Amino acid sequence: MAACAKGLDKLIFSLRSLRNLQLRNERGLSTSVCRPSPREDNDPPKFTPPPKPVVIDKTQTVASMRKFLSPEFIPPRQRTDPFKFSMERKDMVRRRKVLNIPEFYAGSILAVTMADPNASGKMNRFVGICIQRGGKGLGATFVLRNIIDNQGVEICYEMYSPRIQSVEVLKLEKRLDDNLMYLRDALPEYSTVDPDMKPESCSTSGEVPVNKIKVRMLPKPWSKHWERPRFGIQGIRFDLCMTPRQMEFVQKWAQPWQEYDMLKEYDTSRLEEQIFSEVQREMSK
Repeated sequence: MAACAKGLDKLIFSLRSLRNLQLRNERGLSTSVCRPSPREDNDPPKFTPPPKPVVIDKTQTVASMRKFLSPEFIPPRQRTDPFKFSMERKDMVRRRKVLNIPEFYAGSILAVTMADPNASGKMNRFVGICIQRGGKGLGATFVLRNIIDNQGVEICYEMYSPRIQSVEVLKLEKRLDDNLMYLRDALPEYSTVDPDMKPESCSTSGEVPVNKIKVRMLPKPWSKHWERPRFGIQGIRFDLCMTPRQMEFVQKWAQPWQEYDMLKEYDTSRLEEQIFSEVQREMSK
C-alpha cells in the first residue's frame, strides 16, 4: 500500500507540472532562456521626449533688423593714427556688451538713467529730445533738451560713460535737419516732452519715420544766425519771422562754389562696410 501511495503522489505531481507548463505557454511565458525577440514592423515607435520649450522674454526690446552703424564708429577724415581708433572701437564694443545703446537720431525722444551720487535715490532719469550728436570714438556725446517749469534744461551725456545705467528710446524718428540746436531759439512747445511718456512702438525693419515739422522761432536776437545759408536749415519757418527783403539780404553770405568742391566729399561707404562687419563680429563673440 505504501508503494501505491508513493506512485500516486508522483503521478499527481507530474500532472500538476504539466498543467502549469500549459498555463505558461497560454500566457506567452517561456521556461527557456530569455532572448530579445526580433522587431516587427507593427511595433510601436520608441518614445521621443518633446523638445524643450523656448521662453521669449517680451519685456526685452526687439533688436532692430536695420543695418545701422552708430556714427561715432566712423573716424574723422583728418585721422592721423588709425590704430588709435581701432583700439577705441574694441573698448566701445566691450561697453555695448554691458550697456544696450539703441539706434537713435537727432529728433528722437530718449530717456536716460544715470548714476548720480547727489540724487535722493542715487539715480537720475531725464527725458528729452535729442538735439545733437557729436564726437567720435569714446568721446561721442549727445544732448537732450526739455522744458521743465517753463525753463529750458539741457544735459550733455557722454555716450560711453560708465555712469550711464540705461538709454531708452521712447520715440524713434528723424527730423529735416541733423542738428536741432536751433530749438533753443524756438517756441518752448517744440522742446516740451512729458517726463512720464510711454515708449511708442516702431518698426524694426522698415525705414525710420521722418518728422517734417517746421518750427516757429522766438523774436530775434537768436543764439546764431540760423537764416544764413551755411547752416542749411530746413526745419524753420523763416517766412514767419523775416521779411522778403531780409531773406534777400541774407543771400550775400551764400557760397555756391562750395557745391562743386570735390575735396570736401568724404566717401565713407567702403569704410562703413569694413567697420560694420568688424563690430558685428566682435559683438557676436
